[in-house]
Amino acid sequence: MGKKKLKGLHEAMLWEPQKDKRVLCLLCARRCSIPEGQEGLCRVRVNIGGKLYTKTFGKLTAINIDPIEKKPFYHFYPGAKTLSIATFGCNFKCNFCINWKLSQEWIEETEYYSPEEIVKMANEEGCKVIAYTYNEPTMLFEFAYKTGKLAHRYNIKNVFVTNGYMSLEAVKKISRVLDAAVVDVKASLDPEFYRKYMSVPDVQPIYECIKTFQRQRVFLEITNLIIPQIGDKREFNERLAEWIMNELGSDIPYHLLRFTPDYQLLNLPPTPIETLEEMIDDAKRQGLRYVYIGNVPGHEAENTYCFNCGELLIKRHGFNVLENKLVKGRCPSCGFKINVVTD
Repeated sequence: MGKKKLKGLHEAMLWEPQKDKRVLCLLCARRCSIPEGQEGLCRVRVNIGGKLYTKTFGKLTAINIDPIEKKPFYHFYPGAKTLSIATFGCNFKCNFCINWKLSQEWIEETEYYSPEEIVKMANEEGCKVIAYTYNEPTMLFEFAYKTGKLAHRYNIKNVFVTNGYMSLEAVKKISRVLDAAVVDVKASLDPEFYRKYMSVPDVQPIYECIKTFQRQRVFLEITNLIIPQIGDKREFNERLAEWIMNELGSDIPYHLLRFTPDYQLLNLPPTPIETLEEMIDDAKRQGLRYVYIGNVPGHEAENTYCFNCGELLIKRHGFNVLENKLVKGRCPSCGFKINVVTD
């Protein structure tokens, strides 16, 4: 694609004026109070003349067609082609981010697209879903909202892959156009890990975000990146699984992801598969029905089995669906209803 002319700033949603031309950003749980002429911590929202603007509207750093399993969604339109888009910036400072060039570096090499162009592209490519992904999607909030609204007119679904640090105002707003979300947590929401390795002061807003998504009827899956030696405490995984069971229900898909070294955290090995397998057992003992291993292609825990009779329903290898036996969301052997969204 040829380079397009970069557009200017776009007035942001979700903010309030304060004294002395400061503005209070209400997009995420940090609630930055931003002086005139300065940016919030994410660096994509800026106060100009006592108004808050976003720098990222339509400015995309990545556009790809992916299988939806790459997000990873396993229970939302399995096998669907997905148009994935991203911008730059993040409200976290993870020192192990695999997409750090998008999230942490300031990228000027962007191309501008309108919501109409993105929806047209999804239609032409036969994509059922538009995913706001790779970096934190709230960095593209205003664009995602307008694009998502238009996408629904064409029966195209919208999904977020988010760190879950959204404000409740943002969750409620985006849920008007959002069909599903993967909330991507790290180290089983160990508060100390979040403070030390991600510069996040408090994990409680993530729990509130997840619950609010469910109240807003957004389909949920939860991923949990397990980092060996520093973020692999089984008791935290057990607590998180118990919380999911009690607050959300037994049929929420829960993915335990293997860590691979990246960015500034290159001194650790990949997560031992045995660690992930033990955590699967722990999560299932808490009552969760659909627990998966991610980033281990070919492992049997990539597959979906009927909770009632044990029938293999969806066979996967990496991001590919090799076989899908579901019949209108039900097991063909016993008729058990699986928590999965299909046509």
